[in-house]
Amino acid sequence: MSGLITRGLRVTLVSFGQIPLPQQIGWMDHLHGLSFHPTAFRLDWMEEGQNDFYDASAYLCSLVKEVKPDLFHGNHLCYGALPVTIPRIVVAHGDLITWWKAVHGQEPQNTPWLRWYRQAISRGLAEASAVVAPSEWMLNSIRSCYAGGARELVIHHGRNPIFFNPYVAKENSVLAIGRLLDPARQVNLLTMDRYPVPVCIVGEDAHEQGRRVPVRADVQFRDGSSGVALRGAQTEAQLRLLYSKAAIYAGTSRYEPGGLPILEAALSRCALVLNDIPAFREIWGNAALYFRTNESSSLAEVVGLVSSDEQLRRNFANRAFQRARESFNTHRMTDSYIQLYANILARRVFAA
Repeated sequence: MSGLITRGLRVTLVSFGQIPLPQQIGWMDHLHGLSFHPTAFRLDWMEEGQNDFYDASAYLCSLVKEVKPDLFHGNHLCYGALPVTIPRIVVAHGDLITWWKAVHGQEPQNTPWLRWYRQAISRGLAEASAVVAPSEWMLNSIRSCYAGGARELVIHHGRNPIFFNPYVAKENSVLAIGRLLDPARQVNLLTMDRYPVPVCIVGEDAHEQGRRVPVRADVQFRDGSSGVALRGAQTEAQLRLLYSKAAIYAGTSRYEPGGLPILEAALSRCALVLNDIPAFREIWGNAALYFRTNESSSLAEVVGLVSSDEQLRRNFANRAFQRARESFNTHRMTDSYIQLYANILARRVFAA
């Protein structure tokens, strides 16, 4: 969004879910082309979301009528069918059914609510002017669960390298981000074996019990002691500091359509140790090391190898850094979206 505004586009942003706290929206202060409309409408993948869907749709339609934008860009697939006359682009950052299949190996139970959800997503995809996904794997997963859209393409996530510091002296430690109880991120893999270097997990359930390894309350790794340090939710500035100090980032997810935390770690020159799933192979290729799919013992083995070999660690950190800077920067992502917008608007003018 910042990239669009710096290119001279005006953006009206609508948020759903919890109203963001002031510290979560401080980055908007200097974006003079941005109009922000926070709402408390529940998200479509929540079972209660069905109750808010029609009110949320009506609100978006009224806002379109008031603001008169050139197009609608939604991060919720169901709103591809929003009854407005402007083009509608939806981005598949994830959805309930593809998440469930990746995590549980099968589709969720076919309840009345799930039938509504599937119908709403299918209609949104079918009626959208374009469907975007952050990886080919995610686009294929959406196709496998729903009918495909009329126009589909991949636009990878991008981050501005200037926000990250790849030049800080690294501590030989491991960083991971995700809640211990999240079966998709499955950072709990890091608690199943002992590691020769400290491990820091950033999440929101820092007091969850029942782990097999010692858990330390701090994240000061200079003492070299082993164990897992748990941190609660962090600000962006705190996360950037953790990225900059950690030598290794562990991407343990079994469901990760785009992998933004991994990109941020790469821009901080962390060596990437990733779960061997198709999305990670597609995005990172030979710029990362991989452990056997969902196996904690293999994760510990690969981390042990990387942590014990400084040259290997530095080599893969540089590979990840270069790949992130060249292929997954904000400039390239913004260019791709602006080109898509221009093509869709040009096609609309031609059709008229």
